[in-house]
Amino acid sequence: YIKVENSADALGRMASALYGFPSSRLTLVGVTGTNGKTTIVTLLYNLFRQLGFKAGLLSTVINYVDDLAVEATHTTPDALALNELLAQMVEAGCSYAFMEVSSHSVEQRRIAGLEFDGGVFTNLTRDHIDYHLTFENYLKAKKQFFDELSEEAFALTNADDKNGLVMLQNTKAKKYTYSLRTLADFKTRILEHGFEGMLLDMNNREVNVSFIGKFNASNLSAVFGTAVLLGQDELEVLRIISSLHSVAGRFETFHSPAGFTAIVDYAHTPDALTNVIGSINQILQGNGRLITVVGCGGNRDKGKRPMMAREAVNGSWKAILTSDNPRNEEPQDIVNDMLAGLDMIEKAKSLTIVDRREAIRTACALAQTGDVVLIAGKGHEDYQIVQGVKHHFDDREEVKKCFMVG
Repeated sequence: YIKVENSADALGRMASALYGFPSSRLTLVGVTGTNGKTTIVTLLYNLFRQLGFKAGLLSTVINYVDDLAVEATHTTPDALALNELLAQMVEAGCSYAFMEVSSHSVEQRRIAGLEFDGGVFTNLTRDHIDYHLTFENYLKAKKQFFDELSEEAFALTNADDKNGLVMLQNTKAKKYTYSLRTLADFKTRILEHGFEGMLLDMNNREVNVSFIGKFNASNLSAVFGTAVLLGQDELEVLRIISSLHSVAGRFETFHSPAGFTAIVDYAHTPDALTNVIGSINQILQGNGRLITVVGCGGNRDKGKRPMMAREAVNGSWKAILTSDNPRNEEPQDIVNDMLAGLDMIEKAKSLTIVDRREAIRTACALAQTGDVVLIAGKGHEDYQIVQGVKHHFDDREEVKKCFMVG
């Protein structure tokens, strides 16, 4: 194992040397955690471009070298591809780069040789257990990113997450916190909320945003804190935050002519699903029903399947269990694993429709004025992998088709 790690380190450092990535010319910020990474890095990229800077983005959805889009194949690219992209950003005159840092990339040393100017932690819940084997290993991989930050860097963590302060224990970086619930360097409170957005208090200044839910308030707090720690003016940052919009497939909202709301979200872990469902129900306050369409990916952590089903059923008027990238598994087998987590009463609140397109159609057909249809799991993804074959499929397109039929 040591030899593998050392060779991976060597590859990362060789890639940095090969592409001559001069960290002094490019301020690099990494964001890690289970949920929220894509939203935070994308909003930071958009924010700094509106501030007048050239910037780069490395995310699950897409990469950008200033305004040039580059297809994303992994949350964090391999060492050679990563350094090549950073070198392109430098050549394009970018001053900042914002990137997602996955647990895989830390453990596999894809980021070895890079000097981060800042690290941000979002939260930690069950994910990638099929790879890390235990939650403790998953936590260690995330923490390692902060352990390796330099004294010149900053470490910004979510004080509301029970593992937030753990990330700061051994870091040499300057330590900062953000929170919705407790005293922190960057404190945010939700004053008003609805399906059109929220009114927030951010460090004692009110700002209207077009985002929905506590998790997005937390994400925006991280964005605000990062921008300020990078030396930007607080008022100008808040002004731009008020104009930002949600990231593709992250709590993306569509309003039906029939009077119900459809929400497409990437939530694919039990905790993420709980947060999204909780946010929706907090806004509904009983004045409308929630219909949730959800599945679980094939060839991945089977332990979370019954948990996902329980979260969907217990938080919804009706849950429709369906397919979500079954890969090389039988879709019905995956759904059966989800059903195994439900008792008879819970099963009565659920429907099983393996065909995802039909599941979305059924949810929209069931919805009435004032209801919400949540389609969870795939978010921005525009494909389904069935028996190893990749097919075009986009939840957002399917929702719009339902609106047209309606």
